[in-house]
Amino acid sequence: MFQGVINGVSAVAIPLLILAIAGHGWYKKVKVYEVFTEGAKEGFTVAVRIIPFLVAILVAIGSFRASGALDLITDLLSPMTAWIGMPGEVIPMALMRPLSGSGALGIVSELINTYGVDSLIARMAAVMEGSTETTFYILAVYFGSVGVKKTRHALPAALLADLAGIVAAVVVTQMVFG
Repeated sequence: MFQGVINGVSAVAIPLLILAIAGHGWYKKVKVYEVFTEGAKEGFTVAVRIIPFLVAILVAIGSFRASGALDLITDLLSPMTAWIGMPGEVIPMALMRPLSGSGALGIVSELINTYGVDSLIARMAAVMEGSTETTFYILAVYFGSVGVKKTRHALPAALLADLAGIVAAVVVTQMVFG
């Protein structure tokens, strides 16, 4: 019964949201289609501006993984993360997530395929994926595309938030599934 209600709501949520936004715009006498196409044009311009930053961050991430640096750091950190209940196999996910969402998703997929979808390692990596952000990607691409040179406290604050998300993912996963 409950699952049926959730499935029904899921099926109509996006179309209703789109209709509500368009209806609100029409009510406020906004030319919805013209505003939409103008926003799409701006989106394309932004996409073209961020391509160099995107290529740079993807090359750096590929080099980091291919060099073996990720494996070396994982081996060094494993003994330290064990005391909070974080298996060494999840460390690459914690290190990759601030750098790349697709790289982190690849690691999560690899962990699920290796250890199984119901394993503590796979669940912890999945919770970590949802609890952290692609910090360096956001700073490089978005700040770079709009010309922000001085990020001031953005990087330390974002990395602290990522660390909090990682620790919370470990603790909550251990409490619920451990």
